[in-house]
Formats: sequence, C-alpha cells, structure tokens
Amino acid sequence: MDTVFIRGLRIQTMIGIHDWEKETLRPVVLDLEMASDISRAAVTDRIQDALDYDAVTRRLTRLVSESRYELVESLAEHCARILREEFGVPWVRLRLTKPGAVGAGVDVGVSIERGEAAV
Repeated sequence: MDTVFIRGLRIQTMIGIHDWEKETLRPVVLDLEMASDISRAAVTDRIQDALDYDAVTRRLTRLVSESRYELVESLAEHCARILREEFGVPWVRLRLTKPGAVGAGVDVGVSIERGEAAV
C-alpha cells in the first residue's frame, strides 16, 4: 500500500458546544494519510493518474469552513466519508485537532481510521 499524506491543514470554522464557540471562528488542523496506488502516476507523471492532494485540500477546506458542527467527532467522520466517497480512497487515517479548546496551549481532537488498508 502506498500512502499520500497531507499534514497541518489548518482551516477556520465554527465548532463547539458552547454558545461563544458558535459565534467565533477558530482553527481546526487536519492531518491525513490516505491509501493510494501511486505506481501509475509514477510512470506517467500525470496528475490525472494520482490522488490530487490539491483537490483534496480544496474540498476539505470548503467543507470544514462552511460547516457548523458541535463535535470534532462528527466533523472528522464527515471528512473521512468525503475522502472515501468522492476521491475513492479505500483507507484513511485522519487526525483532527482543535487547538486551545480547553485552555491556552492545550489541543484536543480525535484520530480515526476508516476503510481497509491493503497489505
């Protein structure tokens, strides 16, 4: 299995359970690992044969910035579903961090895996 990764994708959104969180944009950070067979792209050197991480980044940025979730769990699940359904990613490991969520310098979040990794 080959892996395409995106680390440190920082996106502004409204997320949280508290009233003040529902009125203030705050960052979330996504780290992604996605299964992808890169062999064809390596031979052809064509983006059409690769998992386009620019397209992935733009799609997730649009999704996250327009969303209004209360829980990071829900947002992470939605992001993983988009990657699997729209980009055909058979396996994804997604880490979603909410910096400063419970105090200055304290990050919280979730890490999920969806799909099956090829051996």
